[in-house]
Amino acid sequence: MARSRTVAVYAGEELGRYGFEDHPFGEDRIHAFWDEMHIRHLDYQVRIFQPAIATEEQLKLFHTPEYVEKVKIYSEAGEGLLDYGDTPAYKGVFEDASFVVGTVIDATCKVMNNEARRVFVPIAGLHHSMPDTASGFCVFNDVGVAIKILQQDYGLERIAYVDIDAHHGDGVFYPFESDPTVIFADIHEDGRYNFPQSGFSHEVGKGLAKGRKLNIPLLPLSADDDFMLMWDKVENFLRQWEPQFVFMNCGADGLNGDPLAHLHYTARAHSRAACGLCQIAEEFAEGRIVGVGGGGYDLRNISKAWTAVVDSFLEAPMR
Repeated sequence: MARSRTVAVYAGEELGRYGFEDHPFGEDRIHAFWDEMHIRHLDYQVRIFQPAIATEEQLKLFHTPEYVEKVKIYSEAGEGLLDYGDTPAYKGVFEDASFVVGTVIDATCKVMNNEARRVFVPIAGLHHSMPDTASGFCVFNDVGVAIKILQQDYGLERIAYVDIDAHHGDGVFYPFESDPTVIFADIHEDGRYNFPQSGFSHEVGKGLAKGRKLNIPLLPLSADDDFMLMWDKVENFLRQWEPQFVFMNCGADGLNGDPLAHLHYTARAHSRAACGLCQIAEEFAEGRIVGVGGGGYDLRNISKAWTAVVDSFLEAPMR
């Protein structure tokens, strides 16, 4: 059967509700993205999918039952902290976070079921959340759950997770550190200078997964040239493992001017990474790729970086 050639993006108020009041991760991030999509006429070139909500059973594929219950209780109360200070609870946060997870699950299944080839989910990529706690504005780990779905429901043995967010994707790295089916590559600001103080180059996986994880820390003030130099290393690493599915965390906080990071990329970095990953997906994964928005706390940078990814998804050749 011929592979779908559909490029899709998720939109809907359910996704936009995930955010915190008077907080870097606000509800206006999705609007900045869609405004730019409209200005660049990209919204007419993609198929629009609607958000979906995850079940508690799906959340528990990655998260502990105790933690899922804690989020429910705090969500009903509408107060408290879900970690040590960065991630506050509010009324409805359980449902809002469940929509983020459910939407990424839906995107993953649509790609696997040949309803789409390339999909972007703007509010997703909550890559700091651990199985038993929130962290760094991330309540539930959407890609963590989606990886479990690919392993258990689809039997995939080589799932690539590639993260260009300025902050290390510790919530994906450590839970899958010993899992050889997860091929992990992450370019980020050096953990000696920024949250979450992890992702050092010597962290290459454990046990059967040793050598299947790649962490590339960049010094503060690193710019496009530094990124491009390291990106070739990422592509060579991924081709070595021939992934069957590709996740891309498209965090925009690496662009110059983000208030929570110290990198100086332009959107060229996102274009280069998205094009390269589409090519790898075409070579090894029947074109299957899901992009998730990740971080980014300057609205102008978000609009530039995320639309650069969507544009690359549309323009990269399909086999």
